Amino acid sequence: MKGPTYLDNNATTRVAPEVVEAMRPFFEDLYFNPSSMYEPAQQAHNAIEEARRTVAEALGGVRPQEILFTGCATESNNAAIFGTIAANPARRHVITTCVEHPTVFEVGRELQRREFEVDFIPVDTSGRLDMGAYVRALRPDTLMVSLMHANNETGVIFPVADLARITKETDPSIIVHTDATQTVGKIELNLEGAFKHVDLLSFSGHKLHAPKGIGALFMRRGTPCRPFLIGGHQEEGRRAGTENVAFIVGLAKALELAAENHDTDQERIRRLRDKLQKELTNRIPFTQVNGGETERLANTLNLAIHFIEGEGILYQLSAVGICASSGSACTSGSLEPSHVLRAMSIPFTAVHGSVRFSLSRYTTEEEIDHVIEIFPEIVANLRRLSPYWDVKRNAPRPEAAPLMHQTEMPAG
Repeated sequence: MKGPTYLDNNATTRVAPEVVEAMRPFFEDLYFNPSSMYEPAQQAHNAIEEARRTVAEALGGVRPQEILFTGCATESNNAAIFGTIAANPARRHVITTCVEHPTVFEVGRELQRREFEVDFIPVDTSGRLDMGAYVRALRPDTLMVSLMHANNETGVIFPVADLARITKETDPSIIVHTDATQTVGKIELNLEGAFKHVDLLSFSGHKLHAPKGIGALFMRRGTPCRPFLIGGHQEEGRRAGTENVAFIVGLAKALELAAENHDTDQERIRRLRDKLQKELTNRIPFTQVNGGETERLANTLNLAIHFIEGEGILYQLSAVGICASSGSACTSGSLEPSHVLRAMSIPFTAVHGSVRFSLSRYTTEEEIDHVIEIFPEIVANLRRLSPYWDVKRNAPRPEAAPLMHQTEMPAG
């Protein structure tokens, strides 16, 4: 095979060739500052506004003025949450979930350090949100809720449209934010239709074949939210800093491509993901699909392998040219088990041995077949080193089998 077998698209995606071509003029002939007054600079300014209209249309025909360009989803999430808090000092209660991406989860912990009350809503063993706990958490002093649309590690999809409706029926003044980083371009998001109760929505370009370094924040008209970056008039005073014209154009082009090929791409990606899941679970004993019992993104497979370490799996995969991950790229340097899998009460024998494969429109059948051929052998080799594994029986040792149902390391 030529090049690596890349199955880590929830971390980042290849930039589409059509996106590169759309961006090229703004690195060469149209490199001007869009805030300048002369004619060539106005062409750059006009390109931004055309891109803004494209993004607005992709989100269900919202007003172009409701689209704010940022540097990434991290900035969009931080701007949404901290901007809302700054604009509404009277309320100090926030609701989020225990499986959010670190760009929301860690913000929630920071708010606790600032003496805000933050409820982290739990999930079940399949990653489904505890709807009863969510409804009970809504209070008269709740300022905002921040809920991811789909989990970056497991692909589990939350019913954000219903949660937003319930929130607004409880109290129309509660601000609803959703991190849609993993779903924009993969799932239809109509902010004038089913998602009409969502006030703020974040996403980034590099998850949908645009470059790294560009994101967006939908901010519904009338939503109280103070600027996160100040010191300039750009983005109608809502986000200071010279606009990244080429990358903004690239983001818009990537959304156009996602819409043009959506049904065909997603059907093909799901078929390849399902093939990978079926073959690996059939060939490797004592595995489980994290989030496999509920609705997931078509491109995501999070596979828990009992009795081996995920770090060892990833090193072995990398050695044979297969790129995968154990969770969020933003926390990949940590040796701690994923907070998402811990929240799902994945047994301790598997929580360190979970691997995420995530596909894109560029994933080929040959790549999937390569993983199916190589991965079971990698697992078998690593299990031979495990004190819990009986090589002759190809099964856990009798004294280790009960540990598969425990979520904490046994004492001693």
